[in-house]
Amino acid sequence: MSIRPPTTGMPRRTFLATACAAGCLAAAGCTGSATAGGGRPADLPRIPVTEVPVGGGIVLPEHGLVLTQPEPGVFRAFSAVCTHQGCTVSEVRDGTINCPCHGSRYSSTDGSVVRRPAQQPLPTYPVTRTGEFLTIG
Repeated sequence: MSIRPPTTGMPRRTFLATACAAGCLAAAGCTGSATAGGGRPADLPRIPVTEVPVGGGIVLPEHGLVLTQPEPGVFRAFSAVCTHQGCTVSEVRDGTINCPCHGSRYSSTDGSVVRRPAQQPLPTYPVTRTGEFLTIG
């Protein structure tokens, strides 16, 4: 008598393609992190205040951060990783931090969701100004 494992009804090719796609997505999501233990940004340079435009901001993809200046002298720092599916946001424009993948938008003032599909706000980090430089974390 031969015992065979139960079949799932999924063709072998479909299973392999799905497994490969899942593996690729997992690898893409694990390409590194801009944070050290505790979710704080790691290895950050000092950012000159003049690089962050009033009413706008800059994306620092190599550090996984967004810096904004929603009003003169007020600086905010957020994760640059979209809370929808983990894409890196691409720009700060017209008061929002914008993700190119699925159109999510976040407030440049507090990181809250302005336009879905994202449902969670961007994580925030403290910003310290020392003279003409900003430090995050």
